[in-house]
Amino acid sequence: MKKALLFLCQGLEEYEASVFTDALGWTTTYGLEPIQLVTTGFHQKIRCGWNFTIEPERPFDDIDVDDFDALLIPGGMSRTGFYEDAFDERLLSLIRAFDCHNKLIASVCVGALPIAKSGVLKGRTATTYQLSEKRQQQMRELGVRVLQQPLVVDGNIITSTSPATAMEVAFTVVETLTSADNLARIKQGMGFTPMPSLTTASAAPSP
Repeated sequence: MKKALLFLCQGLEEYEASVFTDALGWTTTYGLEPIQLVTTGFHQKIRCGWNFTIEPERPFDDIDVDDFDALLIPGGMSRTGFYEDAFDERLLSLIRAFDCHNKLIASVCVGALPIAKSGVLKGRTATTYQLSEKRQQQMRELGVRVLQQPLVVDGNIITSTSPATAMEVAFTVVETLTSADNLARIKQGMGFTPMPSLTTASAAPSP
């Protein structure tokens, strides 16, 4: 079974984290190939951008890169302290370790900034929040070729522009870690594609 690590920065945007919990969660109940999701962060409780509080399930010091196939980084907001965690050297080192082993790294919106700051995007293509020239310029100053498109895949790294792209990032992660058939199956179960007649297919689990 594939295993993904969802890193929760203080001040993250809730929706950008929840797409990963939903899409990967559906692989375990309705998909063809399950993906286990583990959450971690630097704090016992994470105060999110819109006032939710969440608790990572595993302490950061217990994380072993060898146990995971992917690292997922939602974006967040400066006013809620996102960059204090996002630019912490411990996270940057974790990103470098995943990249060194060519493991998948996926971000939403400004979740691309710590990936760029780690140095692994130097000379490569990526994107970040489309309405912030400041954040795009930060990426360029870190040696990144910033593209003006919703989602950019450069080798093992996925970046995107905004919360609107978050679910597509999560779907791309599912397909990359498993298969197009697995993605099609969970999209069907989640209602993103038409459901066949229940006389010819098993019913989806109750929400």
